[in-house]
Amino acid sequence: MVATLDFEKPIAQLEERIAQLRSVNALHDVDVASEIARLEAKAADLLASTYASLTPWQKTQVARHPQRPHFRDFLAHTFAGFMPLGGDRCYGDDQAILGGLARLGGRRVMLIGHEKGHDTHSRIRHNFGMGKPEGYRKAVRLMELASRFGLPVVTLVDTSGAFPGIEAEERGQAEAIARSTEACLALGVPMVAVIVGEGGSGGAVALASANRVLMLEHAVYSVISPEGCASILWRTAEKAAEAAQAMKVTAQDLKRLGVIDRIVKEPVGGAHRDPAACARTLGMAIAEELDGLAGLGPEQLVAQREARFLAIGG
Repeated sequence: MVATLDFEKPIAQLEERIAQLRSVNALHDVDVASEIARLEAKAADLLASTYASLTPWQKTQVARHPQRPHFRDFLAHTFAGFMPLGGDRCYGDDQAILGGLARLGGRRVMLIGHEKGHDTHSRIRHNFGMGKPEGYRKAVRLMELASRFGLPVVTLVDTSGAFPGIEAEERGQAEAIARSTEACLALGVPMVAVIVGEGGSGGAVALASANRVLMLEHAVYSVISPEGCASILWRTAEKAAEAAQAMKVTAQDLKRLGVIDRIVKEPVGGAHRDPAACARTLGMAIAEELDGLAGLGPEQLVAQREARFLAIGG
C-alpha cells in the first residue's frame, strides 16, 4: 500500500473506487470491466497531470515520501557484488552513511551514500540519514581508497542535513564535513554524485562535490530545509511552501542555474511507486556519466571539478 500525500487524495479516491469495483466484480456476477477501465484511465491521466505540475513544496514532500527508495534499495536494483567497508578508523562506524565496493554493470566502483531507513527501527538505527563526523570520515577513507586503486566514486545523497547533536559537535562535525568536501574535490578518479531524495546543507555537499551531479526528477537540494528557512525569515515554519518557492530547490530550477548537470526521470507518480524501475534508469544514467569521464586523467578530473564549481553563480 503506497502512502498518500495530501495533494494525491483525488488520485487515491479514484484508486479506492477501482478497488471496490474489482471486489464487486470478484464477488458477484456483474460486468464492471468497462467502468474499471474508464476509471483506471482517468486515474492514470490525473496522476500524470498532477506530477507534471508539482510545486516546489509538493516536490519536497515527494522527496521525503516514507516509501521513497534509499541507498539499500538502489543497491539491490542498480548495483551488484556489494562489499561493505565500515568504520572511520578513529571513533566508530556511522550507519547513516554507508559505503563499500560494488559493481555497476561490468565496472567496479566505490559506492557511498546516505541511508534513512524505512521503518521506526531502521530509521533510528540509521539516524534518519543524518551523518555524524565518523560517517564523513569514513567517506573520506573510502574515497582515498578508491583513488589509490583507480576506482570511480559514486555517491547517493539523501539527507536533511548532517546530525546537529552536541556529541557530533564534540567530535568535530564541521571539520569532518569540510574534509569530506575537500576529499571530493581532490579526487584523482571520476566521481558522480546523485541527489536521490533530499540534499540538505553541508551534509549533502560533503558527498556531492563531484565531476557530475545528477538529481532524480522529484528530488530537492538546498542549503537549508524550507521549514528552517521559513523559521528564520518569517519566524514560523508555516511559510515553508513560500520558502521552497523562493529557494529554487527543485531539480528543474537547479539545472537552469547550473548547480546540477542532469535530471534523471522518475516513474510517473514518483520513485516510490516503482523503485526498481527508478533504480534501473538511474543505473544507466550513472554508467553514461562514468563513460564520459573515463578518458580524463587525474589532473584533468581535478581541474574539471574545480572549474565546474567556480562557474556556479558566475
